Amino acid sequence: MKKILLVVMFAFAMSTASAQVIYPKAGEDWAKAKPSKYGFDDEKIADLRRYLIDSTNVTGFMVLVGGENIFDFGAIDRVSYIASCRKSVLAMLYGKYVENGTINLDTTLGELGITDHGGLLPIEQTATVRHLIQARSGIYHAASNSGSSLDKPENVPARGSKVPGTYHLYNNWDFNAAGTAFEKMTGKNIYKALEEDIVTPLGFQDWDLARQRKSGNKKKSMHLAYHIYISTRDMARLGYLMLREGNWDGNQVISKSWHKDMITDWTPREKMNPKPGKMAYGYMWWLYRVDTPELKGAYRASGHMGQRIAIIPELDMVVVQKTDAVYGRKTPGKRFDRLVDMIIEAKKH
Repeated sequence: MKKILLVVMFAFAMSTASAQVIYPKAGEDWAKAKPSKYGFDDEKIADLRRYLIDSTNVTGFMVLVGGENIFDFGAIDRVSYIASCRKSVLAMLYGKYVENGTINLDTTLGELGITDHGGLLPIEQTATVRHLIQARSGIYHAASNSGSSLDKPENVPARGSKVPGTYHLYNNWDFNAAGTAFEKMTGKNIYKALEEDIVTPLGFQDWDLARQRKSGNKKKSMHLAYHIYISTRDMARLGYLMLREGNWDGNQVISKSWHKDMITDWTPREKMNPKPGKMAYGYMWWLYRVDTPELKGAYRASGHMGQRIAIIPELDMVVVQKTDAVYGRKTPGKRFDRLVDMIIEAKKH
């Protein structure tokens, strides 16, 4: 009887330990673990390194499982811009202010007094802040920066032809104006809000407020791009916060309800424009909609030149990729997809 009791107690202790959620301490490195600890083939995960060297221009790469680093590559402490991943970060910032009433997502641009060079059409003024963060505003004014569907005029509807909220187009004017709306409604600078609301609670290792700066051509649009400059390992902190549904070591940094709203299919895969792909769209987050069982409920932030933060709940995993564009490097999206496939294939069944 005594032996049985000891076995039960040991099993309970082991199950409790395995269920423990691990977080890195403020300013400290991620804990490391062998892939096999989490059921992955060590040699197959090691093969990622050869693929990264031979087939990509990646400068930083990490795979987290259970809050531990099971693989990393490159200069994960190097700070550079994260391109359009910035939009997903802004979505994370919005939640606190939506829930405390500071931001009303159904406020129109006309009510906010948001306009641009040449003015907005009456129908465009009825677009709401919610439409901006869904990329469904119906406003096809030139953006201050490239990197969206606006770069290909053949895919862009005529001004005033779409009722706000009825048509999705990945549109930098919307995203940049969403930054303007955030600052106008909260009275806070995006970068200072990011530092206060996310960077400090998560204990970023390489954050520097002085490096953060907006950019774009003011002659094209008065709404600049709020580019964000962080390291691969701090991108991983953002991904891990999302994996844990906004909780960071007991502190609910982002509410579960806002987390759910961000990754809801506001635009289903078949309604994406200019043509449906493998992703749906939430509040500035891309949502996997594929048949791969391990990618059920997965989603990611994506940026030009090869910036990615993928959250894969089925594997308790975050995958982060950085391609430092300073050197003119680019890693196509298909290369990241292949890396994710290799990780899934390394899982022991």
